[in-house]
Amino acid sequence: MTQAPLKGIRVLDLTNVLAGPFCCHHLAHLGAEVIKVETVGRGDLARQLGADAELNKANMGVSFLAQNAGKKSVTVNLKNPRGREIFLKLVETADVVVENFRPGVMTRLGVGYETLKEVNPTLIYCAISGFGQEGPWIRRPAYDQIIQGTSGVMSITGDDESAPLRVGYPVADTVGGITAAFAISSTLNANPRGTFIDVSMLESVLATMGWVVSNYLIAGVNPTANGNENPTSAPSGAFEAKGGLINIAANKEQQWELLTDHLGLAALRERPEYATREDRKRNRLALKAELEAVLKTRPPRDWAKQLNSIGVPSGAVLTVPEVLEMPQVADRGFLGEFENVPGVGRDIQVATTGIKLDGSAPTVDAPPPILGQHNTEIWSALGFSPEDIEKLAQEGAI
Repeated sequence: MTQAPLKGIRVLDLTNVLAGPFCCHHLAHLGAEVIKVETVGRGDLARQLGADAELNKANMGVSFLAQNAGKKSVTVNLKNPRGREIFLKLVETADVVVENFRPGVMTRLGVGYETLKEVNPTLIYCAISGFGQEGPWIRRPAYDQIIQGTSGVMSITGDDESAPLRVGYPVADTVGGITAAFAISSTLNANPRGTFIDVSMLESVLATMGWVVSNYLIAGVNPTANGNENPTSAPSGAFEAKGGLINIAANKEQQWELLTDHLGLAALRERPEYATREDRKRNRLALKAELEAVLKTRPPRDWAKQLNSIGVPSGAVLTVPEVLEMPQVADRGFLGEFENVPGVGRDIQVATTGIKLDGSAPTVDAPPPILGQHNTEIWSALGFSPEDIEKLAQEGAI
């Protein structure tokens, strides 16, 4: 990769916690200069969140470290007239503004889209919210858990006994963030720009549920929770092996034949209850028991190696630590590493984007910033002297 695709683009990141920061995390790794505009004295709420209590106290919580590498941090008080004035001056230099406040908050602060586009007519303004900028739910507070519930995701996660069940990571926040990053990147390709982007986390999640939604809309099939079973095919799902689970997806007829041959169960293909895909789907639990009788004789990774080698898609069910140690992840540049990070006091590793450009994983040069780390750099570049900056800080504007 000779040049990061968003090199030269300036993004003002006014977001908190996850959906917005995750959006700007992608933009930063793709080369944009991302300036994180944070609340004076407190900053992004994620600075106080995460599994390490000491880092939370230091305002460098793990939840913040996870998606803010490569960004610059400035502090500004948008409720202060001078702070608002300084922010508008910064907007003049920007290509993109991203925020994830509730609808109407930015306007009440005097820095809504209508105001900002007068300052910068070519500005791309992206508002990420739980339910979008219009409709009867726009005043509702929205966190990932709320969206997982209202979107129907929880209703189809788990099985008959455990559903509705929350997905084990903030899927709504991350889907909303990556949807926003896609929309911004696409809009940057337009000329002239000057666009208001409205990203609804609810609709972003529903968009990823295309098969489930379409089965209901087109086929009239009410979505259900199917646990570890893939309802579109059989045998396809998670199976008990010796000491753990293995995922097997024998979705094609040829894969079904290869699987049963390899397990010494070719006779199953002669039985009428397993003759066709639809027959196997109707009798999937009985079929699962037949397969597991053999699968339980060996560990999941042994079976996965064997089955993949003959063309049957398989994989052991791993823990997060296990997959991060695998060469497939560890050797591809997916993890970013930073030494002796300020505010943290030790080396850290963070996940990047899952993207490769011309064979290289996009990276950032700097670790996540301490609060207000770049105040002097950014405000000086706007023409403020050291004395001005000190006075603005004393006034509570920055």
